[in-house]
Amino acid sequence: MAGRDLTAPLFVPGDRPDRIRKACERGARAIVIDLEDAVAPTRKDAARAALSQVTVADAVAVLVRVNASTDRDLLAADLAALRPVLSRVAGVVLPKVESVATVRDVAAELSGASGCVPALVPTVETARGVHAAYEIAAASPLVHTLLFGPVDLSAELGITATAAGTELVTARSTVVLACAAARIAAPLDGPWTGLDDYLGLAEATRHARNLGFGGKVAIHPRQLPVLTTGFAPTRAEISWANEVDSVYTAAVSHGVGVARLSDGTFIDPPVAERARRILSRAHRTAAAS
Repeated sequence: MAGRDLTAPLFVPGDRPDRIRKACERGARAIVIDLEDAVAPTRKDAARAALSQVTVADAVAVLVRVNASTDRDLLAADLAALRPVLSRVAGVVLPKVESVATVRDVAAELSGASGCVPALVPTVETARGVHAAYEIAAASPLVHTLLFGPVDLSAELGITATAAGTELVTARSTVVLACAAARIAAPLDGPWTGLDDYLGLAEATRHARNLGFGGKVAIHPRQLPVLTTGFAPTRAEISWANEVDSVYTAAVSHGVGVARLSDGTFIDPPVAERARRILSRAHRTAAAS
């Protein structure tokens, strides 16, 4: 899934192929075809059958959220439906992951299929899942990143999460650290469920970005612009990163390991690396616009 823009993956119900087309028309760079919560039990088979009809532009990453491993029959049926279309699927989202075994079992199942093997995105959305976040992140080379699920976790803990995010900051930070320690991509934050609350969405997006998340999932196309803008580097950040990169590159060329910016701030390799990441994200954002 390297090179794919996962800043704002948009969830669409698996039994509504028309929504997939509309999502792409509204600018989605990644879609998550949901076979789990968004599909009624009586519509699961229809959603699986619809996978073969999915056609999107090459620039759009297609992920599929399967049902949780707690229902083995549903998960097995989902994976069976995925096999014929694996070459068109960039990633598989696993819900309610609480153990390494779940990740490895699905990885083994997909690796045994012919064709391309998609990346895995385990969802950490329970207390047990948060507790095992690092082990889950490091469970398989197929794991691309983690997805944090605030809605389920809030329900389990009996709390009401706000846009400020203070209620779940420990859990979110745990997931960010787990991904960093496992050397995988920065995690994705779960959705902001207030569809008409754009100020809340913007605040929640800033909070997630400041904690180290690499993106945030959307549940409606009209959330996409807010998410894309929220995770894009600001002009001030790009200006700072350009100066850091220029000054530090010049310092290294003269055999110096540290340097000083025009405002007197000292910079070293970790700061230079952060600047490069900002510039890389800025380039990706510009390319996607």
